[in-house]
Amino acid sequence: MPVVSLSRSPFRYRGMGVFTAVILALLWSGQISAQTSGTLPDYVIKEFGVPPSVPDGPLSPAVQRALSDSLLQSNWGSDQTAALAIVVASDDPRLAWLISDMMRFASSRSMTETLAEAAASLLQIDPPAQNHWEMITNHLIAWDIPAPPEYLKFKRAIFTSVVPGWDRIFVEGDIDWRLVSWGGVLIDDRPYGRTDRRCNCIPAADDPEVSSAAEATWLNDDDIVFGIEVNGEARAYPRRIMEVREMVNDTLGGRDLGIPYCTLCGAAQAYFTDHLPAGVQRPILRTTGLLIRSNKVMYDVRTFSVFDTFLGRAVTGPLAERSLQLEQVSVITTDWGSWRKAHPDTTVLVEALALGRDFDFRNGRDADGPIFPVGDVDPRLPVHEDVIGVVAASGTAVAFQRSAAMIALGRGEEIGFEDVRLVLEAGGIRAVDTAGSDLGSHQAFWFAWSQFHPDTALWPR
Repeated sequence: MPVVSLSRSPFRYRGMGVFTAVILALLWSGQISAQTSGTLPDYVIKEFGVPPSVPDGPLSPAVQRALSDSLLQSNWGSDQTAALAIVVASDDPRLAWLISDMMRFASSRSMTETLAEAAASLLQIDPPAQNHWEMITNHLIAWDIPAPPEYLKFKRAIFTSVVPGWDRIFVEGDIDWRLVSWGGVLIDDRPYGRTDRRCNCIPAADDPEVSSAAEATWLNDDDIVFGIEVNGEARAYPRRIMEVREMVNDTLGGRDLGIPYCTLCGAAQAYFTDHLPAGVQRPILRTTGLLIRSNKVMYDVRTFSVFDTFLGRAVTGPLAERSLQLEQVSVITTDWGSWRKAHPDTTVLVEALALGRDFDFRNGRDADGPIFPVGDVDPRLPVHEDVIGVVAASGTAVAFQRSAAMIALGRGEEIGFEDVRLVLEAGGIRAVDTAGSDLGSHQAFWFAWSQFHPDTALWPR
C-alpha cells in the first residue's frame, strides 16, 4: 500500500470559517488522559503516523446531549452544526467513529467534507482531500482507536434510520461494531425458498437448479469456478453466478451447505449447516448488506443471528448463545475445464442464476486494491495476493502463497505445516491432513485472511 505522509500539528482547523469560531469558543477545558491504543507495529506508524492520545472516561454531559438530541437526527440544520462543534471541541478521538458512521450515509459532498474535517480534527490529522470516508476510517482501524461509551446505541440509531431492517442486526454480541460499515446494498431478508422474489439486495439462491457438465455449454474452459465435493458428489459454482448471488444454500452429497462468496475478499467458503446441536434449526444464510473490514457480514434469516463470515462462528443472537461454530469443507478455486476433466460427473449451477449479468469484479472494480476501508494490512504479502488458508489441528492458522505453492507442487515438492499438507486437485489446491482427509481450506486475498487470522503463519516463510 502507498505510504501516506502526515504532517502533524496540535489542531486542524484551517479553512473552517464560522465553524472554526464555534469550535474554539466551545473548546473543552477538561483533562484528557495520555492513553493511546497500545503498541502499534512499525509499519502502521510508517503509513498512518502516531495516534493521538485517547481518553478512557465517560463522555461529558454536553457531548451526550449533542449526540442524543441533535447530531444523530436524520435532518441537518443549525442545531446539528452546533452539536458537531461540541463533539469536535471535546478533543475525544473516540467520537470520530460516530462521525465516520455518519459519513457513510452523507447526502452531499459538502456534508461529507464537513464531517471529514471534524473527524480529522479529532484524530489530529490533515483533512483528506479525497476518499474522505475511507481515509478517516482507515486511520481509526489502523490505530485501533477505542469506541466511545454507548457506541452501539448511537451507531444503531444511525444505521436503522436508513435501513429499518437492520434493527435486529445491531445488537450486543461478540462482534467489534467499530469495524462494521455499509456495503451499499440492503439486507436480504427473504424467507427460505422465496429467493425468486425480487429484492433491492444481493439475492441469495436457495436449492439452486443445476445441470450436467455436458449441458453447461455456456461455460468456457477458462471460466473460474468454485468446486466442492462432498461424499463423492461434485458441484461447480461459477464465479459469474457467485458474483451476483454471493450466497447459496444448497445440498450436496447428502449434506446441507451454506456457501458465501465475498467478491471483495476473493473468498468462496462452504459451511456444513446440518448435524447441529439438538434444537438448532439449519441456518439459512443471507447477506446483511454490511461489511466488516471489507468482508461480507452474513446472518441466519430464521433467527437473525449474525455470523463471522470468514470464521463461520455465530457472534450474535440465539445461535451465538448456543456457541454455534460451523464446520468448513474445502472450496477449490480453479477453471471450468480443469474441474470438469477431474470430475466428469460434476453438476454445475445453471446459467439463469447469473440473472443475465457477467461481472468480473476481481479484474475490474477491485483490481487496484480494496475499495472499502481495511485499515492496516500485514505487509508480508501484497494485499491482493492469493493465499490458500486453513487452520491446523493445533488451532494455528496458516496461509500458503498460492503462486509459489502451485510451482512447488508442480515440481513434485511436498508442502506442509504441522498436520497440514497441500495437494493439487482439478487445477487448484486443497489442504488435507497426514491421512489425506479434507481440512476445509479455501482461497482468499491476503489482506482478508491476515486480518481475520492476525497471528497466521505464512508459507513460504
